[in-house]
Amino acid sequence: MAKDYIERKKMNSFLKSKLFTPLLLSLTLGLAPFTPEPHLAGKIRWVMGGGVGMSTMDVFDLVLHGAPWIWLVYTLGTSLKTSAKI
Repeated sequence: MAKDYIERKKMNSFLKSKLFTPLLLSLTLGLAPFTPEPHLAGKIRWVMGGGVGMSTMDVFDLVLHGAPWIWLVYTLGTSLKTSAKI
């Protein structure tokens, strides 16, 4: 019984953490559509190959799918920086 309480408390604190929302958005919006490969991976591969034929819509799509990952990296960086100060 006490073990269940501790597990629920840990999960509740994770859901309330600053990391939950960026992580959830990165794993859903950042990777959607999932098949045949994550959309962001295809866009990054396209840019690394020179971005030949990329339109404005493709750049916007890259920014849209990349924004949650940038937010996640920023949140991780700030939380690590604040935990290092303590």
